[in-house]
Parts: sequence; structure tokens; C-alpha cells
Amino acid sequence: MEDAIKLGISSCLLGNKVRYDGGHQHDRYLTDTLGLYVRYLPVCPEVECGLPIPRETLRLVGEVENPRLLTSKSGIDYTEQMRQWARRRLEDLAGEGLDGFIFKRMSPSSGMERVKVYGDNGIPSNRGVGIFARAFMERFPLLPVEEDGRLHDPVLRENFIQRIFVHKRWRELLATNKKRGGLVAFHTSHKLLLLSHSEKEYREMGRLVALAKELPVDELFSSYEKMLMETLKKRSTVNKHVNVLTHVFGHFKQLLGPEEKQQILEILDHYHQGLVPLIVPVTLLNFFVKKFRNEYLANQYYLDPHPLQLKLLNHA
Repeated sequence: MEDAIKLGISSCLLGNKVRYDGGHQHDRYLTDTLGLYVRYLPVCPEVECGLPIPRETLRLVGEVENPRLLTSKSGIDYTEQMRQWARRRLEDLAGEGLDGFIFKRMSPSSGMERVKVYGDNGIPSNRGVGIFARAFMERFPLLPVEEDGRLHDPVLRENFIQRIFVHKRWRELLATNKKRGGLVAFHTSHKLLLLSHSEKEYREMGRLVALAKELPVDELFSSYEKMLMETLKKRSTVNKHVNVLTHVFGHFKQLLGPEEKQQILEILDHYHQGLVPLIVPVTLLNFFVKKFRNEYLANQYYLDPHPLQLKLLNHA
């Protein structure tokens, strides 16, 4: 596991009894499935900043963009205590080599979005962000982040998993081959994956890589990383995938017989109509990639969803 993806995570999601009532919010998918491929670094902002177990519940109060963190009944203000702890903790996390973070939804300390913020009239708005989660995302704006509730959506879950795998490969590139040639090789193997998220950004990144020799290495890598992680946050769609799959098909179209062409076109159409999941055309095209020994396509991460046990691309 030394080379595994490393994720920060709200501690209660691992089954640790750190919640206000002494309980937990164990998420079996995160521990029993995704947990086979990642190392978790648990964080509980409320306990780590000095609050006891059990404790009075907390809530956000005031302005949505700059709320206070108060106990729900007694009104004790823990905002500054939480912020001071968060600043120290984030500096520690900066040295951990994280590939992402999974937050606890709706938590006043760790909720990534839609956290209730109570106004002066006592009526809550659900547009808040937890105190620690906000600080984390401001400190590490390019790191993949998600929260437990959203990870039950197969599309959002797949996007997050895809991003953390890419981030790990990027982190390894920075550590072992931070050279222009290394960036060119990285970009080449991720081309179809990027295209499946945004053709516009895919082309912009291609232009950046083409200018590699004209830019200082640090500036080149910094600009590419920003574009990489922001592009992967854009949601793939059926039409985007069909575009990429058709592009793959074009690489060996002239090598196929009429029946094989018809088979591929039918599968692409079935996927387009939502009759089969994405893994079906990807698997079929992979067969022909291997058959015709197309090295460029064989090295494309888009065609190699991994690990299979995570069941990526299994939604229509």
C-alpha cells in the first residue's frame, strides 16, 4: 500500500466513533471497496480541535460566505478555535502527498456543499460550506474532493475515482520525471480521457504541450496541472463519450470487415440510446486495439478503466 492513492477522509466515515453522540457514519463502500485501492488519512475537525465526545451539536450561523461555528443550544462560538486548528492541520496535510479528500456531507465542519447556515431570523439556507472543508479547498484548490452522499451517484463516483487515479500518476511524474519529455508522454497517454471531458480544454492543453520548449519547466508544469485537474472536473456526457469512441473506431476502421464494422456501429448506437453501459463499447474496442496491436490506443488510460473491481463505466 506504500504506492497506493492517499486520501484524506472524515474519520467517522471509516467507522471511528467520533461524532457528537459517540457514534459513526461508517460507509462500507469507502472501506470495503474503494478502501482496497487507497490509503486513508482520517481527520475529525471537531475532535482534533479539542471538542469532547460526546458533545453538543454544532451549526453554522450568520453569513453564508463567512459563518460562525456555534453550539446549537448554548451558543458557544468555536469559530476561531476551529480556524486556528485548521491552519495548523492543513500545513501538516500539505506534506502528506494527498491525492484527494472525502468529506462528510452536511457537516458544519466538513460539509463540502449544501450545509445549513442559520440566519438572524433562524431560517436556514442550504448554501453553506463547512469551516474545515472551505479552508481545505482554498488551500488545495486542485485536489479532487467529494463527499460521502454524492459518491452514491455512479457518475459522480466515477469522476472522482478517475481524478484521484490521474492525480496519483501526476504526483509520480512530478517526483520522478519533471521534464518536458515526461509531460509529453503523460499528455499523450491521457489524450482520450481529456477529450471525453472537454474538447475545448483538450485542444488548449495540446497547444500548451506543443509550446513546452518555449516555457520554463516550472511554469509549464504548473499551467498544465491547473488545466488538467479543472478539465477532469467537467462532467463527461454520452455525446462526449460517443465522440471519443468514434475517434477510436477511426484508428482501425479500414482494417475491419463489413460485419465487424457493423457490430461496432450497432454497439455504439446501443450505448448512445442508453441500452448498454459504457463498458460494453470500451471492451469491444479494446479487443480490436489488441488484435491490431495499436500501441497508441493501447496506452490510452481512457480504454483502461481500473481496477475492474470498482466497476467503472458500468452505467448507461
